[in-house]
Amino acid sequence: MTIGRRPLLAAPALLLAGRAFAQGAAQGTPIKVGSLMPLTGVAASAGNSAKAALELAVELINTPQPDLAAMPLMATAGFPAIGGRPLQLVMADQQGNPSVAQNQALRLITQERVVALTGAYQSGLTLTASAIAERHGIPFVNGESVATNLTERGFQWFFRTTPIGPDIAAIYMEFLQQVRVGGRPVAKIAIVNENTEYGTSIADVIRRTAEGRGVSIALQIPYAANSADVSAQVLQLKEAQPDVVIFISYTSDAILYARTMRAQGYRPPILIGDNSGFSDDSFVQSAGDIAQGLINRSAFDASRPGSNAFKVNALYKTRTGREMDDTTARIMQGFLVACDAINRAGSTQPAAIQAALRATDLKPEQLIMGYRGVKFDAKGQNINASVLLVQLRGRDYVSVYPADTATAQLELPYKGWE
Repeated sequence: MTIGRRPLLAAPALLLAGRAFAQGAAQGTPIKVGSLMPLTGVAASAGNSAKAALELAVELINTPQPDLAAMPLMATAGFPAIGGRPLQLVMADQQGNPSVAQNQALRLITQERVVALTGAYQSGLTLTASAIAERHGIPFVNGESVATNLTERGFQWFFRTTPIGPDIAAIYMEFLQQVRVGGRPVAKIAIVNENTEYGTSIADVIRRTAEGRGVSIALQIPYAANSADVSAQVLQLKEAQPDVVIFISYTSDAILYARTMRAQGYRPPILIGDNSGFSDDSFVQSAGDIAQGLINRSAFDASRPGSNAFKVNALYKTRTGREMDDTTARIMQGFLVACDAINRAGSTQPAAIQAALRATDLKPEQLIMGYRGVKFDAKGQNINASVLLVQLRGRDYVSVYPADTATAQLELPYKGWE
């Protein structure tokens, strides 16, 4: 199974005739859904990839897609339970700034009159933007932010589809246990994390999970997000010589670490990147050649011809010229779940949409992600989210763990630039 950036075998025969509402079958006043993404700033690559995916989602919903009929809203035009009204995406640039995210969330709610919000990529910005939605009683559906505390605030209007910290930490520990059984040392683990909500929370849950399984974290190196120089951090790793290094970084930092490791000639035996920056196509294109054998987490498998993921990925590539990465796909999935709930609510009233989200029970065949489904607990967290691990080979990620879904053999040690 090749994930993320492989050549496509064939493009699915899907009609995308409805590029303008006037040409589509959906009629009536558009229903607005807002999305907060970093369209400028250091995370702009990820934000604009997400924007392209959300624009594609709007096309798919507004124009019947027979080849995707298993997915909600794909066989019809617009929102059939609300008179066939079309969907309108309202994008807002949060600029990687928490106060901007707050202000943009408020603008989308009070001026644009969106009926639901999605976003906001970085966990710290999702934290602040969703607080505005909570205050105004507007459903906020997040598909990508993994900080555990987002669903620990007692919020009633926040819903999240993605796997989170405990899911991620568990698969890392299970994977390393299997590697140890195979004869490789994994006792000395280092964590390198950026110091915002995302990096701090994931590092903490990995540490707690490891210690709960009798594994100690030998070294943790927090660093300032968007650093200009990480030579000191790489030197720490080089001196400590851990068996495993887990990086929790956004795109610019991930690229900088790969380049600095190459400059200092440092290659750990096992290198794990925690999705985010390591999934971004900008990382693969800029630093992939010097990060060969990197292990990354994912939940998106677009390799199987005929699958929802394969078909949607082909359309995304036609639109953008590149494959859809895991983070982009998770963002798109959250958006599609929000739209499905609006339709099932049969209303644009926030309380009706909230009730529909609480009643969500989507099955794997209705998704583009490799989740066991989407069903929210009382805190708004998807209890059926799941994770797999992939490894960078050339410019592609291939699945290597768990064994029952892997289509390639794990290759160790980490090669880097060899």
